[in-house]
Amino acid sequence: MTDAAALPGQPRGGVLTGPATARAVNVLAPNPSAMTLDGTNTWILSEPGSDLAVVVDPGPLDEGHLRRVVATAEQAGKRVALTLLTHGHPDHAAGAARFAELTGTRVRALDPALRLGDEGLAAGDVITTGGLELRVVPTPGHTADSLSFHLPADQAVLTGDTILGRGTTVVAHPDGRLGDYLDSLRRLRSLTVDDGVHTVLPGHGPVLEDAQGAVEYYLAHRAHRLAQVETAVEDGYGTPAEVVAHVYADVDRSLWPAAELSVRAQLDYLEEHGLI
Repeated sequence: MTDAAALPGQPRGGVLTGPATARAVNVLAPNPSAMTLDGTNTWILSEPGSDLAVVVDPGPLDEGHLRRVVATAEQAGKRVALTLLTHGHPDHAAGAARFAELTGTRVRALDPALRLGDEGLAAGDVITTGGLELRVVPTPGHTADSLSFHLPADQAVLTGDTILGRGTTVVAHPDGRLGDYLDSLRRLRSLTVDDGVHTVLPGHGPVLEDAQGAVEYYLAHRAHRLAQVETAVEDGYGTPAEVVAHVYADVDRSLWPAAELSVRAQLDYLEEHGLI
C-alpha cells in the first residue's frame, strides 16, 4: 500500500463523505466513473454557529443526491441560503436548477447561462453568507468558466476540476485552453505561498493536505506532457489521435478520448508559441 503522504498533494485517506474542515462538509454524489473518480464532491460550507450554509456544485441531476445534500445541511441545523458553481460540466451543475427549487436559493456562476437570479460571479468577488467568507478566484483552463473558491478561515481552496484529489485533470479543448490553465495553476500556487492555503477541497477525489505540493505536481506534469507532445510531433506523429496513442500508451484506453482533448489543447499552445 502506498503511503498517502508520499503521493502528490498528500491525499487524505478514509471516507470521502463527511466533514473535511471546520467549515466544509462533503456529500459524495453517486456518479463514479473513470472521469469523475469516486463521484462528484458536493460541498456544504458554513461558519461554525451559523444557521446558514452555502452549497458548491450540487452535482448531477439525481433527486436522491440533491435531497441528501439538503438533509445533511438540515441535520446540522443549517438552511441552504446560496448555491455556487465551479463550472458548468453536467456532473457538477446539471442538478443546480432542481436544487434551487428544493432550497429556494439563487444559483451564482460565471456563465450567465447557468445562473438563477441576477447575480453572477467574477474575479475578486467576496461572498459573505452567515459570517462565512468565500473569495472568488478565476481558474480557467479546464473550461473557460472554471472558478475556484478561497476559504480563508480554513486555509483551504475549493478547486472544482482544476485540481483533483487523485490523478490529473483534462484541459477540455476547445473550451479549455492550456495557457489559461497554466496561469490558473500559478494563481493557485500564489494562494499557497502568499495566503497560507494548505488544503485543497477538490471537485472529485479525496481532500489534499499539501496544496502547494499538488500545484507543483500539476505544473511539472503539464510541462512533462507538453514536452512529450512536442517531441511526438517532431517524430512524425501527425494527428491528435496518433499523439495520444504514442504519448499516453500507458494510460487506460477508456481515457484516451479525454486525453485527446488535452492533446489538442497542447498542440494549440505549441502552435501559438511557435514551437511546432
